[in-house]
Amino acid sequence: MAIWLVIYFFLGSKDKKREMFLTSIWTSVFGLTEPIFVPEYWAPPSLFNLALKTGFDIESIIFSFGIGGIAVVLYEMIFRTKHISMSLKERHSARHHFHLPALLSAPVLFVLFYFLTALNPIYSAILAMAISGIITWYCRPDLKKKMIVSAFLFLALYFFYFLTLIAISPGYVERVWDLGVISGILIAGIPLEELLFALSFGFLWSSVYEHVKWRKTTSTF
Repeated sequence: MAIWLVIYFFLGSKDKKREMFLTSIWTSVFGLTEPIFVPEYWAPPSLFNLALKTGFDIESIIFSFGIGGIAVVLYEMIFRTKHISMSLKERHSARHHFHLPALLSAPVLFVLFYFLTALNPIYSAILAMAISGIITWYCRPDLKKKMIVSAFLFLALYFFYFLTLIAISPGYVERVWDLGVISGILIAGIPLEELLFALSFGFLWSSVYEHVKWRKTTSTF
């Protein structure tokens, strides 16, 4: 949330701040999916020990709020951008016939992977977001630059954030993540799956506001 507040403060316009805040609100709902991942993927300590007692916790909602807003505007904070509403002609082009299916593809794919495969939920989430991002790219090729750059920007920020977590609490990863049910690969002490999550999340979620709102983003490097 500290990172979220810094980015929000330095955003250059009310439109971008609104984009960040609204997307964070939407994303915070995904914090309610925590029972799917506890303890199948990890078992984090939480306020009142709610995660282990109920599967739900307050921290997941706050975390989802934070990463949602950051992922959608990180590109716009670094590069000079502005939003332009798409014309009715553009909205009715052949590619945009897939507008609603593209928006719904991530949750639908996650449900399919979760119930029809034996994959750990984190892999279902990563695959669903990656495939949904590709579908979004097809539907909205004008957003591909923002999506690709945002994926790596968010990965870099997430990597740095995770390093601070490890520095503050050595051994936290080994205590909390169930490394035996995932790859067990650690990069600078960070589970590979967390980095894949960051990459796929940044790739897909950076486009969600423009996609929902029928807006284009122009940028200058």
